[in-house]
Amino acid sequence: MSLTWQDWAGLAGVAMVLVAYLLMQTRHLDGRGVTYLLLNGIGSLLVLLSLFKTFNLSAFVIQCFWIAISIYGLLRWARERRG
Repeated sequence: MSLTWQDWAGLAGVAMVLVAYLLMQTRHLDGRGVTYLLLNGIGSLLVLLSLFKTFNLSAFVIQCFWIAISIYGLLRWARERRG
């Protein structure tokens, strides 16, 4: 089996999201911290890129929401740091 760049992007994205979740559950990362939010946002973006190979509507929708929630969290984090 030959993997395309979309496959590699998707696998890297899944790994990032899962590692972020594991680290949060084991209390090595704060779920409101910038590292967790970036891992989730970038990971979801990579999974979204993998959908260019084979589109899946439900995967597209959840990744879009995951990215939006990560952006919201990053904006909230930045606002709290300034205030």
